[in-house]
Amino acid sequence: MAARGHVQDPNDRRLRPIYDYLDNGNNKMAIQQADKLLKKHKDLHCAKVLKAIGLQRTGKQDEAFTLAQEVATLEPTDDNSLQALTILYREMHRPELVTKLYEAAVKKVPLSEEYHSHLFMAYARVGEYKKMQQAGMALYKIVPKNPYYFWSVMSLVMQAISAQDEKLSQTMFLPLAERMVEKMVKEEKIEAEAEVQLYFMILERLGKCVEALEVIRGPLGEKLTSELQSRENKCMMLYQRLKRWPECNSLAHKLLLKNPDDWQFYSCYFDSLFYLIDQSWSPPEEGDHCPEGPVHHTVTEVVRFVVDRVKGEDGKDSRSLRGPYLARLELIHRLRERGCPEESLLGEPLELMVQFFGKFGDKPCCITDLKIYLHLLAPDQHVQFINLLSEAVPLGEQGEEGFAFPDDTKAMQRHLCVCQLSRAIGLHHALDVDGKLRLITELKAHYRYGLKFGKNAVKTELQFSDMYCLMAAHVYIDLWKETGNDNYVWQSLGVLHEGLTLSPSNAQFKLLLLLVYCQLGAFEPVVDLYSSLDAKHVQHDTIGFLLTRYAESLGQFAAASQTCNFSLRFFHSNQKDTSEYIIQAYKYGAFEKIPEFIALRNRLNQSLHFAQCRTERMLLDLFLEADIVLSLEESVKAMSLSPEEDDIPWDTMRDNRDLTVFTSWDPKDRMLTEEHRRRSLEEESVWLRLRSLTLRILASLADLGHTPSQQNSEKVNENGVGDKGSILSSLLSQLNQTLQTAAQIAEKPTQYPFLGPPSTRLAAALSTGSCQCQAAALQLSVHLQNLETAGLDESSELQTQICNGFKSLVVQLQEILNKCKGDVLEMKDSKLKTQPSLLENLIFFVETVCIVLWMASHCAKILRPLKTSLQKKKKKKKDTSTALPAVVCGFQELTGSVQELITQALDYIKNQETEITAIKLSGLSLEGPTEEEVSFAKAAMDKVQSSYLRSLQEVGDLLKKRAETIKNLKI
Repeated sequence: MAARGHVQDPNDRRLRPIYDYLDNGNNKMAIQQADKLLKKHKDLHCAKVLKAIGLQRTGKQDEAFTLAQEVATLEPTDDNSLQALTILYREMHRPELVTKLYEAAVKKVPLSEEYHSHLFMAYARVGEYKKMQQAGMALYKIVPKNPYYFWSVMSLVMQAISAQDEKLSQTMFLPLAERMVEKMVKEEKIEAEAEVQLYFMILERLGKCVEALEVIRGPLGEKLTSELQSRENKCMMLYQRLKRWPECNSLAHKLLLKNPDDWQFYSCYFDSLFYLIDQSWSPPEEGDHCPEGPVHHTVTEVVRFVVDRVKGEDGKDSRSLRGPYLARLELIHRLRERGCPEESLLGEPLELMVQFFGKFGDKPCCITDLKIYLHLLAPDQHVQFINLLSEAVPLGEQGEEGFAFPDDTKAMQRHLCVCQLSRAIGLHHALDVDGKLRLITELKAHYRYGLKFGKNAVKTELQFSDMYCLMAAHVYIDLWKETGNDNYVWQSLGVLHEGLTLSPSNAQFKLLLLLVYCQLGAFEPVVDLYSSLDAKHVQHDTIGFLLTRYAESLGQFAAASQTCNFSLRFFHSNQKDTSEYIIQAYKYGAFEKIPEFIALRNRLNQSLHFAQCRTERMLLDLFLEADIVLSLEESVKAMSLSPEEDDIPWDTMRDNRDLTVFTSWDPKDRMLTEEHRRRSLEEESVWLRLRSLTLRILASLADLGHTPSQQNSEKVNENGVGDKGSILSSLLSQLNQTLQTAAQIAEKPTQYPFLGPPSTRLAAALSTGSCQCQAAALQLSVHLQNLETAGLDESSELQTQICNGFKSLVVQLQEILNKCKGDVLEMKDSKLKTQPSLLENLIFFVETVCIVLWMASHCAKILRPLKTSLQKKKKKKKDTSTALPAVVCGFQELTGSVQELITQALDYIKNQETEITAIKLSGLSLEGPTEEEVSFAKAAMDKVQSSYLRSLQEVGDLLKKRAETIKNLKI
């Protein structure tokens, strides 16, 4: 722990055992040791704080906080106590308390450099930029070191970045920061590269590109040495912003002469050329073209330059660079877009690509390089192109299977690249079923042959031939999607599992397995697959959706809960972690990184996936509650859920999903498009809004259920907020509007590529009638509020309306249940068939039943006192009639009908469990050239069978709990 450095402190020896216990996780012994020490030394504040840390770590947060505050109120100035309190407050997620500690310490020891710097960092943790600026200057006055001065300057920049008013940033914060740096420049006190970087950042944000250019090209620019070509890159960026295309062109040309493989400079070179052409720019008759030197302002000059770079590479004895060859293809692409005839000067794309393949075909990057230029080929050149490439692949003699195999890994990589390019131009997709099956046989033969090259590979290394295996799986999936024959998907799973046994670290195998299992409705095997991916940090946001989309919808509630918790842990730690990154950036002068860290924090806080995990986790908690009647209010309270507050940043929502995480060689017409991305985000947002509104309406019901009207009116008067009934009405109105939007989206369904974004639950929720039924149930709560106001004796019309609503709910629930009927997994004609949509429909039924029962619970709370009041009135009037009010009878019919529906659902689940268990895979007809392949496919079937049984069991257990709930819904 942090406070052990001061050997001169006699208390260190006494405290060391407590530190050791805490470091080793033995918190109980740390508490005992602290108690012993405090009996002898009552005024040893640090021992108290260390005891508080032990209490905090054993779950006794309140005791820990009380003890810590006892010490904090004494305003300690010893380093041990301050450091220990800092650690404790960070573990409590209360960084704002650290600032108060060091504010007091600085007042008592005003000349301490250490305490002033700790105070600055404490402000940095909570984002108090103005106080950081003041603390930085106070520190500089005590100890006039450059870093402290520039801490203050950077804090001004942060005020500008975080200011709501852009005008304030441009007129106050940034000009002040600029003046502060200029003062140091005039006094020639600029020492470090970080200080120049900060000056550049300020000028750039002020839009003073000319001044920034002068700084970079002047003596200060000479300090920019940490990054290669840092000055040139900055100059290039400024020339582009200033639209100085001659300088941009000339600088790019110079840099390409030095490094002809730097792609960013080719882009700048070509961009600037076309801007110059568009502006009809011509060089001056006398003198230099521009300050940077000669400018290539015609297509002919640029073509000549690129061709010369290629000739330079052709004449080299050493390994050629890819840049010039790709630049030639890029220039053809751009010239063709503009309809320039000079493209012919560069050569025929077909020949140039064949030449590129000849030089770089043995590199894995060859496919990604060439794929983006395949559109330059005419459709009638595709077969010729592949034939020419195949001729350049050195293959040995034909084996027993009729295929010629490569003799080494380089030849194998060339052959693999040809296969990948064949798929990318659509030749695989054009094959008929028999052609695809022959292709699969060839790919698998090459895969197995290639395994000999990786015999000595360690487990963490990929096999050289893995991509053949992955491509074979892709072709199987093509066949599955085209023919609807489930045998192909089982064989796809078998091939992937076979590949994974020999290459256990192959992330693409795991990702594709994960996707296929989810498409089949089997979530159980997915959990281990995702776990083995060992996703790190931001990947929980970018690929976490692959897991969270399916967990709950496939009935694996326990796994869904764990999955959401796992993602949420990352998002919640983001705030704390980012603060630490910012502090480190200040310490080491990496000022340009600080806005990046802030942007990362905002990106994660505004993440679509974060909002989805939060909402689904809370809904899941409510669905899984054992006793709806008693615990809805408690659950809502524990979640700190406020119906009137919408904490989802709809206007700034970020879609951080990595939708290109799967390796794909599909042709352009089958690839993910921007329209797909836009539609997917739209669907996800509408579905999230529906779920969020449902959650807030349930919170509103809980609020109405446990807040007495008198308290309610007091709260209204105190807060100036509308009553809770109007909040409920407003939320229901928003829900209905969102349902209308959802219906419009569902009318025009989008067909996404198989490897694209997963479709949302929206379309299925609407087609089953689940959304409509849930909305109708929640809408009834408003009528029930009106009934509470009117009473039972003067509300016959309202009671009839409510009773009709109850009957309608039962009809809708029955319709949803009917859409679940069928065999989720069945053996038909010796083939195993799946219907995962039935499982999803069953989950919709369960969720809808839960929401109907919450409404019923709310109804019971309203009807009980009304019924008692009516009975009292009857006694006074000596009315002996035993007839129950219509709404009470309707309620009893509702609970009875729901009970019956749950029984039906449980019978269906039991029947499905029996049928699935009875399926014997031994009677399966599965084509496969080897027994090993069949065994891998059957192992995948076992996993799906087991997952279905697990899902049905969890759904059945939840429905049994709901059946128990109904017994408590008596009036």
